[in-house]
Amino acid sequence: MLPSILEFALLAVGATAIIWKASGLLERAAERLSVYYGLPAVVQGAVVVAIGSSFPELSSAVIATWLHGEFDLGVSAIVGSAIFNLLVIPAVSGILGDGVEADRTLVYKEAQFYMIAVSVLVITFALAVIYNPVEGMRLGGSVTRPLALLPIAFYGVYVFTQYQDTMDHDAASGPGDVDVLKEWALLGVSLALIAGSVEGLVVAAKGFGTLFGTPNFVWGLTVIAAGTSLPDALVSVRAAKNGEGVTSLANVLGSNVFDLLVAVPAGILVAGTAAVNFAVAVPMMGFLTVATVVVFAFLRTELSLSTGESYALLGFYGLFVLWMVLETMDVTALVPGA
Repeated sequence: MLPSILEFALLAVGATAIIWKASGLLERAAERLSVYYGLPAVVQGAVVVAIGSSFPELSSAVIATWLHGEFDLGVSAIVGSAIFNLLVIPAVSGILGDGVEADRTLVYKEAQFYMIAVSVLVITFALAVIYNPVEGMRLGGSVTRPLALLPIAFYGVYVFTQYQDTMDHDAASGPGDVDVLKEWALLGVSLALIAGSVEGLVVAAKGFGTLFGTPNFVWGLTVIAAGTSLPDALVSVRAAKNGEGVTSLANVLGSNVFDLLVAVPAGILVAGTAAVNFAVAVPMMGFLTVATVVVFAFLRTELSLSTGESYALLGFYGLFVLWMVLETMDVTALVPGA
């Protein structure tokens, strides 16, 4: 007897709930460790907290590619998560925090490197199509381990720039009552819980694809993307409510940089090689690029995101969801195979 829609829905909800709970543990440990080591706010958000809260996306790419042989599902989950992070999380943070403040370092350094990250991933996929074409796929290419190292190398440059900020930062003394070993252990437990729950999301996404007769990547863009974005949302919204707008926005940008430059290649490094459908990837990356321009335009005005602009971002994400629905109903055909 085949599982029903309700069973897959319960699996997705249960997995998402565990990710949400584990993300609370992760946020607590990452935040206390960042303060303990005296890292500046932008580094806390863009590296330490961002990597920790992006572990669900990393898990989804590795699990989908390695265990299920669904690289497109992993990529769509990453891109969908990046779109969710970029539009929904700052929007909710701005609404609940009565606006979000930014600074020039965030807008000019973090934003520019994020745009480079989007370009590097597109170039990596294009190189796969040019040099390793897949027979039977009009715009398909095989992404190999050497190609996967290209975006990872760029992430190394990103970490180096953040390290330079840390070297120049005059850190205040951290709290003396932090049990460092306990916090690292708590961080490890939360990551293990998240990894197990992501497997449930991947199974649910594949199940929805089978039941509704739709490509799995559509569900990766929605179900997996929303579920794995909860840690980012939790971290950023709480930071915004506490008046830490720079940390909130830096977490979003840092998480997306990690997702694009590390999480996607990680699945390839584990599996050895993976075929990418460029005709599917480019429209998704194109929408991500447009969303990026919109967000940065809002942030550049007075170096803040107002409540009105936050609602505009939510509306823009609504258009993305509507587009995905129209694609599955064959009303539009901008994504071949949807």
